[in-house]
Amino acid sequence: MTEGGFDPASLVQAWPKPSAPRPIVTFGAGSIVGDAHFPAYRKAGFPVAGLYDPDHARATRLAERWGVSAFRSVAEAAAVDDAIFDLATPPSRHPDVLTALPDGAVALIQKPMGSNLAEATAILEICRTKNLKAAVNFQLRFAPMMLALKDAIAKRWLGEIVDFDAWLALATPWELWEFLLKAPRVEIAMHSIHYLDLIRQLLGDPKGVHAKTLGHPNHAVAQTRTSAILDYGGTVRCALSINHDHKFGRRHQACEFRICGTKGAAYLKLGLNLDYPRGEPDVLEIYPKGGTDWVAVPLAGEWFPDAFVGRMANVQRFAAGEDATLISPVEDAWSTMALVEAAYQSSAAPATPLAERP
Repeated sequence: MTEGGFDPASLVQAWPKPSAPRPIVTFGAGSIVGDAHFPAYRKAGFPVAGLYDPDHARATRLAERWGVSAFRSVAEAAAVDDAIFDLATPPSRHPDVLTALPDGAVALIQKPMGSNLAEATAILEICRTKNLKAAVNFQLRFAPMMLALKDAIAKRWLGEIVDFDAWLALATPWELWEFLLKAPRVEIAMHSIHYLDLIRQLLGDPKGVHAKTLGHPNHAVAQTRTSAILDYGGTVRCALSINHDHKFGRRHQACEFRICGTKGAAYLKLGLNLDYPRGEPDVLEIYPKGGTDWVAVPLAGEWFPDAFVGRMANVQRFAAGEDATLISPVEDAWSTMALVEAAYQSSAAPATPLAERP
């Protein structure tokens, strides 16, 4: 317990586990499955029945590494009884997999929810028509540091939130995701979407967004740099500065959030992104209401893989009736996609021109 009554040990950092987890069937055998999904599920003791990927050789290699089955078709994978279906597929492939699932199935869909808002709307309609209990894998919400931040805000240790800053200056290895190298939308749709979704959870939906996203002359990835301002009216300031091309050594790289309230503040370092996929330790420090200095919050885990544990735990518990609420259901995730779409529209629109000299 610190001066002012702030107790960092009291902050919630983990999601409760399901009492009887269902078998998981994963679609996709990309790096995210081996780096995050399967390590998380093994750590949590969640059973994995197997995986499917159109590249059966790749699927077999990953399946053998983790001791699970490699299905030969979408239909075979979708036929696993009472499964949680875990889509780690490119966004354009989500509709085909969801359509193949049994009506009423439970699914976790990798972000983004489609390549654009039109695809997100189509996915939403598929889930409604088939009565799928589906959530989108915005797992940053479940990282221990973010659960603790949300709890600190709920306990009023920061007062009313008035400032949110995201600052990234780092070198991201886009080559790990081959399908992104020729994608028309990359930075906001595939990366900063995590931050936009988290901001929506903490601050609600903004009135609008001003954004500019662009690539870099040293490579052909569509966008790797973004500046954005979210409009929350006359009290809250929210800004993001994202640069994935700061390739000048670790010394001045950064991946951090600063959240300021009327009574306190929080600082977070998202260590994963600074040396992806190995990462550095995450950091959460809070200057609490009534305090006199920053307090380091001991973290019970990292974004990878622990956020994936919490994300799947909520889906499992909701399917079993142990959680009343499904976090990031497709209905809510559609609104994150709407914010992403608005950011791209803003980026494509002309800026306010300067007046000409008389």
